[in-house]
Amino acid sequence: MALPDINLLYSASGLFVGFLVGLTGVGGGSLMTPILVLLFGVHPATAVGTDLLYAAATKSVGTFVHGIKGSIDWRVTLRLAAGSVPAAALTLLLLHRYGMHSSRTSQIILNVLGAALLLTALALVFRPQLAALAARRTAPPGSRRALGLTILTGAVLGALVSFTSVGAGAIGVTVLLLLYPLLPTTRIIGSDIAHAVPLTLLAGTGHWLLGSVDWTMLLSLLLGSLPGIVLGSHLSSRAPDVLLRHILAVTLALVGIKLVSS
Repeated sequence: MALPDINLLYSASGLFVGFLVGLTGVGGGSLMTPILVLLFGVHPATAVGTDLLYAAATKSVGTFVHGIKGSIDWRVTLRLAAGSVPAAALTLLLLHRYGMHSSRTSQIILNVLGAALLLTALALVFRPQLAALAARRTAPPGSRRALGLTILTGAVLGALVSFTSVGAGAIGVTVLLLLYPLLPTTRIIGSDIAHAVPLTLLAGTGHWLLGSVDWTMLLSLLLGSLPGIVLGSHLSSRAPDVLLRHILAVTLALVGIKLVSS
């Protein structure tokens, strides 16, 4: 049985993105899909589909680590999934109906991806202020309103992630900080990562069935990203968080503007 041809440029990109994910907790879908589209000329649908399964694999590792540390609130994770899984399935059905590889679909993906990147950039810049605002609130996290808004957040993320592979990280964490002000940030991040696994796995499988996953590319990306995540996680405590967040936010904003205006 012949081994797949590993593309070292894809692996190098995976190493870079994996390192940033380990360092900052953000940047997987937000950076990988634009890199594949803009630098390597990959079709937008294939970039999204491949990146979704890439995210499912990498975030499974993160879920395992957070699970061992006890930093996952499974109630929050299930609430998000109650909205995101049906929304992802509906989005995949719509993509199947209107065609994944048509020029119109490609343009819509690029525009929505650009808008999602701009939202992610804003979420990164203003996360400390939003976290401080949430910390001053005393609304109990188990309220009926929080339940409904969490499910709604999951639905929005399910559609957005299935369409662009972006949104489950920075946007999800930022909204959860506002909905669950009494929950420690580490548990919010762990819950968001755990929720991303079934969402990206479902969406990625759907894209695979629609023919928009490149398995050789996926393997090349993972070969670089997994050691990158380990290295970034090891150095994360020494990294200047504010500087990294703002550099990442500016990068995402510039890429988002380029995609929206293309």
